Amino acid sequence: MIAPLRRAMRDGARTMDTVAWLDRLVGFPTVSRDPNMAMIAAIEAYLAGIGARVRVIADETGTKANLFASIGPEGDGGVILSGHTDVVPVDGQPWTGDPFRLRAQDGRYYGRGTTDMKGFLACALRAAGIAAARPLAAPLHLAFSHDEEIGCVGVRRMLDVLAATGPRAALCIVGEPTGMRVATGHKGKLAARAVCCGTEGHSALAPRALNAIHLASDLIQRVRQRQDDLAARGAQDAEYDVPYTTLHVGRIAGGVALNMVPERCVLDFEIRNLAADSARDILAAIAEDAAALVTTARRRFPSADIRMEVVNAYPGLDTAPDSVAGRTVQALTGANGHIKVAFGTEAGLFRERLDVPVVVCGPGDMAQGHTADEFVTGEQLARCDAMMDALLARLAA
Repeated sequence: MIAPLRRAMRDGARTMDTVAWLDRLVGFPTVSRDPNMAMIAAIEAYLAGIGARVRVIADETGTKANLFASIGPEGDGGVILSGHTDVVPVDGQPWTGDPFRLRAQDGRYYGRGTTDMKGFLACALRAAGIAAARPLAAPLHLAFSHDEEIGCVGVRRMLDVLAATGPRAALCIVGEPTGMRVATGHKGKLAARAVCCGTEGHSALAPRALNAIHLASDLIQRVRQRQDDLAARGAQDAEYDVPYTTLHVGRIAGGVALNMVPERCVLDFEIRNLAADSARDILAAIAEDAAALVTTARRRFPSADIRMEVVNAYPGLDTAPDSVAGRTVQALTGANGHIKVAFGTEAGLFRERLDVPVVVCGPGDMAQGHTADEFVTGEQLARCDAMMDALLARLAA
């Protein structure tokens, strides 16, 4: 723990500033594969202590949980500050210090999750302490999720609860790192798996068997052709770094030994789609390609097959920049424009499940996320605090 912060934490929970909170949050090693309950319990205790209405929504194992808290008047309205508690692993990365101990140097704060996205959580918790000490005309809500880094998995249970029981907020700000620019869009994502089934045999008699890796390679070629078609003739959005829907094969696994014809090969691939394109329709087209390959293969090998399944999916975000949500957060940050980001977030799920206007805006640069010696700058945290202060002024009006 950074020495000057010990005093701030001893002085009482209400006085904890953003850096003190960041120091505390980084100290919880909430890698997605591990529990996050210690961090959730600490946040719950703090928020309950300042009078917030807190709900902890655990997963089926009881080792992970989402947290939803409200400060101010009960009922609908107000603003949700949304962020995830989990971080990516540090295994094999060349960190120059303990990744779960905050380090300050040259205006930067180093530690796993400082950018993605405990910096925003720290700003939100500071804001919660301030909000609890003043009368609000509309509520401030905090929505902290788990397992975002493995496909926006954990937040879904919290959204189901909120959809059923409320409250209905007027706006949601997802605090993924955007350099404090207002992001109104990101692509959706669908992750799929194709299990290619051939027939086994001795490699000396390879032509008499159906090589599952070869069948998978033929499917990869069809995926690449679909990608070329989308790039040339599909929907375009110049606000993205890659202005079209993308297809990507990220993993292939098959074969046991070189002298054996493999009977099974597994492909993992993804679709990152623009709002104008349907990921499900693209997957259906790839499934048609797979069916055509199987029809041909079965002329010689009746057991040939390609089985496809959706592993995970989340929707994109496409908020109109001139919408009330876009203009409101631009006013809070002092920004004049907007961006769209390449990475996915939970924003589309909030929009889809709760029918709430959503934008993405938070401190840091995603170029630092997931890297060794991940950091967020003090300047970015200060800008996020300023946005929070402007938000609280608006909620108190």
